[in-house]
Amino acid sequence: MSDYVNIKNRKASFEYHLIDKFVAGLQLLGTEIKSIRESKASIAEGYCTFMGDELFVKNMHIAEYSHGGFVNHEPKRMRKLLLSRQELDKLLKKTKIKGFTIVPTRLFIGKNGYAKLEIALAEGKKLYDKRESLKQADDKRSMDRTMKNYR
Repeated sequence: MSDYVNIKNRKASFEYHLIDKFVAGLQLLGTEIKSIRESKASIAEGYCTFMGDELFVKNMHIAEYSHGGFVNHEPKRMRKLLLSRQELDKLLKKTKIKGFTIVPTRLFIGKNGYAKLEIALAEGKKLYDKRESLKQADDKRSMDRTMKNYR
């Protein structure tokens, strides 16, 4: 069991312009937190949605705990996110605008031992924006390569 858990959604920064980030707590079952501590989770397909005035993360996969037995959890169940009322109101207001969504970007264990989910208010990228992101990453890689040769 590792003390350091840092599960990232690398696809999010490619698919979206990340505008504002928040750190939310997660309402989890006992076997879920044990699986997260073993780094057996994926947030790549996850997304956040409001139900009433509460925020939930859907489609986040947390593998069943290996020693869970018959009390194991459902891997892709909805999980409630714990944020302050001001943060929830701000996110709700922004997601009513067309083109904005909330995506999970990072799942980690905080210093107090609780699982935290970093979420971002995001705006979808167009195809030409994605091409530009790829071009910038490629240029940076080639610059780093040439700088490495001069050292």
